[in-house]
Amino acid sequence: MTYVKNHLPEPIPNADSQYYWEMASQENLVIRQCKKCLQKHFMPRYLCPNCWSDDLEWIKASGNGTVHTFTIIRRPALQIFKQETPYVLAMIELEEGPRMIANVVGEGALDIQINDCVKLVFETRGEYKLPQFEKA
Repeated sequence: MTYVKNHLPEPIPNADSQYYWEMASQENLVIRQCKKCLQKHFMPRYLCPNCWSDDLEWIKASGNGTVHTFTIIRRPALQIFKQETPYVLAMIELEEGPRMIANVVGEGALDIQINDCVKLVFETRGEYKLPQFEKA
């Protein structure tokens, strides 16, 4: 399922994240893996956060994960998010190991609990798509 939230800000890609956003726009979640130490990590960056190697590759993530922790946002930091409240901001532990911050959306999102299984969905924001998660 793809959600459309064109009224919200779009991502601003940089040199490290351009490929990530291109793949997300095709509804694929990719993460980085170091070819030297084999550590997988998120978010897109130029160097491995484990061994500092620049010999990295992109790998496709399954899109499955569990909720490591979360918070329910009831007061928006910016006015543009006011109509979205309340919403869930969660740290998702991906099946591949890395953790990423994303929203939990869809039916039952406000009932989310730590260790709940989640699956990848996408949210359209302008010309980009953001990885988000729903309860599995």
